Amino acid sequence: MDTTVKTHDTNDLVTATRSVTESLTPFLHDTVVTLRAPSFVISHADGQLDGGADGFYHGDSRALTRLTAAAEGITLMPLAGGITGADRADFRALLRGLGEVTADSVVALRRSRTVSSGRLEETFEISNAGARNVRFRLCIDVATDLARMDRVRSGDVPDTVQAMAVDGQLAWSRDGFAARLHSTPAPDILDPAAGRLTYDVELGPGRSWSALVVCTAAHDDGDQFPAGPANQVPWRTPVLRSADRRFDRWLEQSVADLDRLRLTDPQSPDPDRPDQFLAAGAPWYLTLFGRDALWAARMLLPLGTDLAAGTLRTLARRQGRAVDPVTEEQPGKILHEVRRTALEFTDEFTLPPVYYGTVDATPLWITLLHDAWRWGLAPEEVEQLLPHAEAALSWMRDHGDAGGDGFLKYIDQTGRGLANQGWKDSDDAILHRDGRLAAPPIALCEVQAYAYEAARGGAALLRAFGRPGADAWEEWADRLAGRFRNRFWIEDSQGPYPAVALDRDGRPVDSVTSGFGHLLGTGLLNAEESALLAARLSAPDLDSGHGLRTLSSNAAGFNPYGYHTGSVWPHDTAIAVHGLVRAGFPRPATSLAAGLLTASAGFEARLPELYAGHGSVAGTRLAPYPTSCRPQAWAAAASVLVLRSSLGLDADVPAGTVTVAPTFAHEYGPLTMTGLQVAGRPLDVTVREDGTTSVRAPEGLMVVTGDDGRRT
Repeated sequence: MDTTVKTHDTNDLVTATRSVTESLTPFLHDTVVTLRAPSFVISHADGQLDGGADGFYHGDSRALTRLTAAAEGITLMPLAGGITGADRADFRALLRGLGEVTADSVVALRRSRTVSSGRLEETFEISNAGARNVRFRLCIDVATDLARMDRVRSGDVPDTVQAMAVDGQLAWSRDGFAARLHSTPAPDILDPAAGRLTYDVELGPGRSWSALVVCTAAHDDGDQFPAGPANQVPWRTPVLRSADRRFDRWLEQSVADLDRLRLTDPQSPDPDRPDQFLAAGAPWYLTLFGRDALWAARMLLPLGTDLAAGTLRTLARRQGRAVDPVTEEQPGKILHEVRRTALEFTDEFTLPPVYYGTVDATPLWITLLHDAWRWGLAPEEVEQLLPHAEAALSWMRDHGDAGGDGFLKYIDQTGRGLANQGWKDSDDAILHRDGRLAAPPIALCEVQAYAYEAARGGAALLRAFGRPGADAWEEWADRLAGRFRNRFWIEDSQGPYPAVALDRDGRPVDSVTSGFGHLLGTGLLNAEESALLAARLSAPDLDSGHGLRTLSSNAAGFNPYGYHTGSVWPHDTAIAVHGLVRAGFPRPATSLAAGLLTASAGFEARLPELYAGHGSVAGTRLAPYPTSCRPQAWAAAASVLVLRSSLGLDADVPAGTVTVAPTFAHEYGPLTMTGLQVAGRPLDVTVREDGTTSVRAPEGLMVVTGDDGRRT
């Protein structure tokens, strides 16, 4: 049986077929994920690890594929289960027909899970609440394929690796990766060939029995990016108390997940205080991604600048120095992702271990440095990074403009890398309104906004620190804005709007997309243009009621399950919320924020990477995107950006001010927000029921409130 998929070359849209027997990415939407980067566990909702993407992973390799419990001859009936913390989960089941004298079950299994770096602990506790002695045999089955993440993601089913018995433990190893498993107490029977631990259990009335099963995993050469130290969280933990408990819960769960996504740079000069950044997400992207790490750190600036500083330095150490067509490295360019080995998805799609195929990470790096400076990053830390900022600015001028027309654009030089290299990087992400794929090189509208903001922010840094070039970069930004106004703006029956991109021939790609939200508040648009986009973002073809669709539902290529062609991404919506507030349009921002809050409740406060774009008109129940990462760093960080937007919060520490001018915070009021931070010191905000606001800010900073510029 065959299915048709769309592909393209640089000339035409062509049709190709592939057999559905080819491997497909495993679904994740009904799994339970517990993590402590660089390790995590994926299991069924009942706690069993058995099939698909299930497993215990460490450093992009799978240490266990199976960890199941069963009682011989007895039905195990799952009752409830789920996460109890980012790195913990708990599951309960009943052993039906064992020790019962009435219709009530009396023997229960509680399965508790804890994940730490390179270690999984699974406790199996069985209790007898009945009046009779019970006797049964508990079997725990384990197996592994020690597969690399790219093979799991591709849906491959690698061969199982045979276990060896070593000092009463089960051990597996292959290609420099090893796992070991042991139990306390030791099983009555240990069968390495079958991968089975067998326990003969006898319980009297009111008694319980438990076994702790521990699996450890490690690469021979250590962790590529070790876990962040538990006692060195690079932000203050925010606490929100509002009238809308959904928001409180969303923020709490998000920050807990972000804590467990922390990784460190082993190249840090001080091993006792290593630079930290956020892994992009579990399971597919639990490593360093330039764009994701930068956006997440930028969203979290109201909690402190330490994460931003660590992210900036980690990426600066790996900033491009040479021209390498294979990795797409160029001088000054910020990388896309880092893996332990090359990712070999297909013969036509292979990424090198260090890959630079991204057009937007470089301007985003500059903007994060500028914003971190405004939020109070120490001047000496900023100054150390300025040579990297100058190199990044030069990349925008000398290499980012591949076609010589003054726009940042991309093309996959290898033919085996990412066809699209903005944040919407799937093959079919950039479509004309009639469904045709755009031909590369492609200049994205939001990337021009990033470049404009980076040039202006870079100029401000250069001027503040007495370095040359500020005037030239401001002029460069002004010319870019003029070109954008002349080339990107088009019109349909609803009026003018910017094309999502310019294609190979400089023609506008005329789809209506969520990219509008990334333009707002960057300075690229004037007031009239911003108003046009605010109206577009609030229309029902983009505002689904559960967040912002990546592609208008009126477009020929719209698919609510399309990765970038109709789905909803929380970070994308949060960026639009913030952009609308920055541009002076709080009302449509309020609607989009409300959609995210509704979605957060639908996903038990842990928003996934993305979800389907059916929208609220299709019902209140949200449909997941079945292979989505959850948690994902920028999806979790979206909660902080929405909170910041609702409070109208901004900082300019070099100028001695912090702004707190609530926009739609009254929707959740009264509220009290503690745990914010500016210039390394606490910032607390209270919005009362009558709408009045009080702020406790660091001494020496003036608080700017309201639209009239009052200062307190």
